[in-house]
Amino acid sequence: MTQKTTQRFHAAVIGAGLVGTSTALALARVGLNVALVEPRLTELPGEDWDTRIYAISPGSEAFLDRVGAWRNLGAGRVQTVFRMDVSGDRKGEMVMDAYEAGVPKLASILESGRLQHALWQAAKEQEAITIFCPAGVATVEWGDRHSTLSLENGRAIEAELIVGADGRVSQIRKLAGIEARTEPYNQSGVVANFYVEIPHRGTAFQWFRHGDIIAYLPLPGNRMSLVWSTSTEHAQELVNLPANVFCEQVIGAGLQRLGKLELLTPAAAFPLSLMQVGMPVGPGCALVGDAAHGVHPLAGQGVNLGFGDAETLAEVLAARGSASCGDAELLQRYARRRAEPVARMQAVTDGLLRLFGMDSELPALARNSGMNVLNRIGPLKSAMIHEAFFN
Repeated sequence: MTQKTTQRFHAAVIGAGLVGTSTALALARVGLNVALVEPRLTELPGEDWDTRIYAISPGSEAFLDRVGAWRNLGAGRVQTVFRMDVSGDRKGEMVMDAYEAGVPKLASILESGRLQHALWQAAKEQEAITIFCPAGVATVEWGDRHSTLSLENGRAIEAELIVGADGRVSQIRKLAGIEARTEPYNQSGVVANFYVEIPHRGTAFQWFRHGDIIAYLPLPGNRMSLVWSTSTEHAQELVNLPANVFCEQVIGAGLQRLGKLELLTPAAAFPLSLMQVGMPVGPGCALVGDAAHGVHPLAGQGVNLGFGDAETLAEVLAARGSASCGDAELLQRYARRRAEPVARMQAVTDGLLRLFGMDSELPALARNSGMNVLNRIGPLKSAMIHEAFFN
């Protein structure tokens, strides 16, 4: 195909991470011609395990299957979650069980790099997607019917819609003049993978304790992934510990639930914050994923919210009729449809974090009693599972 100086597309997706690439695939699937722009080349996943692990909800899994990515994953590196045991700090307990809720699974646990590679392979096979990589964005000239992207490699792209999928520190969000409010939690998430002594049997574990949240996520075989949300100072202490001492700390935090642990990947820490935007759209621009919102990882729903953004944006644009993909009314429709699920998840995660961060006796009694009551009401618990994992 002869390359022109300036190519025109229905949409240009900036950022080819998990959400960005899935957005490009979803838009291509509804008949749009899409540019996918990414400054960094992706790396092929090796045999080593990723430190970064995601819990993919069944709803997101179905979406990823529809856009052609899920079939590219090796089953041997995907772990099904059948049950989740949650413990409070004062004998509160709640068990979420797929069998009891009448569903096949609660989630699938897999590595970031392998999901990224599966999405990338699907994008390369999609004729309606043109990939510009490595290619960073230099400038954007916003227009009424289309906007012009000047890339750092000298190329230019015209698109009716520019989709910002370039993360929390989004260049596109800034260039579009969309305001974002970030509230640091003064916490970091410590992540690492381990070999375990006691089989997890597809069960995830979570403990709320003195402001900390510790999660054991099952991995294939006798392996598990840790996500420990704690104060930034404590997180750095944990990351700097010798491997054997770090393992002992994690064993203690998890009440020896999986027995002895052996470190599989080095520990790493990343800062946690709440990020909100007033409106995830602007003239000729829409934001998805971490560019549009940020939540605490205690529910493991951040990336699933992003996949929801991608699917909703594609549905809205598929019904555009003769309107431009950057039409303001269309973009407002997308923003309205995403406002409630994003606000609800931010409220739940932020509220739980603050509730379990209170040390006084009355809040402690309320939160743990609430867990125990909810655990005994089967229909309510089943409804909560369907809402959290299947919508």
